[in-house]
Amino acid sequence: MFRIEVDREQSVLGFVLDGYIRVQEMESFVAELERATDSLTGRDIKILADLRTFRPASPEAADMIRRVQEYGLRSGVVRVAELVESQIVAHQLNRVAAGSRTNRILRRFWEEPSARQWLLTGEPEDGDDPAVSR
Repeated sequence: MFRIEVDREQSVLGFVLDGYIRVQEMESFVAELERATDSLTGRDIKILADLRTFRPASPEAADMIRRVQEYGLRSGVVRVAELVESQIVAHQLNRVAAGSRTNRILRRFWEEPSARQWLLTGEPEDGDDPAVSR
C-alpha cells in the first residue's frame, strides 16, 4: 500500500510505502509520485518518505525507486528525509540512493518531527544529528 500527500504551501511531498509493494503497485506509485512532483514544478521540492513499515523491495521495485529518485532530482527536489526503522531497508535504500545520486541530498531519521524540521529549515532540531544512522 502507498499514500502520497502534497503540501503546496511548504513544497513538501510526503509519501508512505507500507509492507511489501508488488511491481504493479510500485508502477502506480511511481506514476502518482511523478505527477505530484510535476505539480510543484519551479519550486524547491522537499520529500518526506515514510518507509518505517516498508519491506525490502524486489530488484525491479528497487530499480523503479532509483529511477523516480533521478526524476525527482531533475525536477527540483532539494532535500529528501527518510523515516526508517529497519536496518535491512536502510541498507537497500542506501544502495538505491547511491545509484541515483540522491544520497547527496538525503538524510535518514527515526522520528517525523526531526525529519520535517530538517526539510523545512535545513537544520536539525537541537541535539539531533540527521546524518547519524542507527
